[in-house]
Amino acid sequence: MGVYRGMTQPDPTNGPPAFPTRLMIVVTLMVISGCVANPLRWDPDTHIVQTGETLAVIALRYELSVRDLAAWNRLTNPDKIWPGQRLRITRPDDWGRSAPATASTTVPTKPAPTRWFWPAEGQLVPNRNHAGVGDGINVSNRLGSPIFATADGKVVYSGTGLTGYGKLIIIKHNERFLSAYGYNHALLVKEGEQVKGGQRVATMGVGPNKMPMLHFEIRRDGKPVKPLDYLSPKP
Repeated sequence: MGVYRGMTQPDPTNGPPAFPTRLMIVVTLMVISGCVANPLRWDPDTHIVQTGETLAVIALRYELSVRDLAAWNRLTNPDKIWPGQRLRITRPDDWGRSAPATASTTVPTKPAPTRWFWPAEGQLVPNRNHAGVGDGINVSNRLGSPIFATADGKVVYSGTGLTGYGKLIIIKHNERFLSAYGYNHALLVKEGEQVKGGQRVATMGVGPNKMPMLHFEIRRDGKPVKPLDYLSPKP
């Protein structure tokens, strides 16, 4: 063999040195077997809180009740969450045998409001013209028409943080019921504010079909219900 700058030249008949090949095989096997941790791996059981999100918004997105979401994460104050916080969005495996389940079952459940006001005047618009959000009704009137709280409650969200709803207001009526008002032009109430049924809370904006419209939902235990089953007959 010849010498090149003090090092022995590899024999071309034997191929490249074996060490890099062995190292590549080991690393590949580690990745396949999951031994190399992936810090960006998506966890379907967890939601990472983003700036501006509230527990009500997160519950609305995953069709959960605020009560369950707070209990699963042992939140003593559901109004206090912070960006970057990890929240469980699925029922724990030991639910029913653990303290959170016991705590949630001892919380008295208030009945549904006895009277639900119509959230806006106008004509009902078929949902086929409405894309990107959950069940509910659409009411069309002129731009800037008043939007009313459908029942007494507390504003738990007022902003634009939930994709598909535009400027959104969420009102919590009790532990089981929420109402949501989407595609507003102006928001007239702030988070934490107590409102009365029939109180003006927003003005009508433009929906995805480019016409003035309110998208309205009622949710019971996080699941959408038919608003027409709850709203008082229109005058």
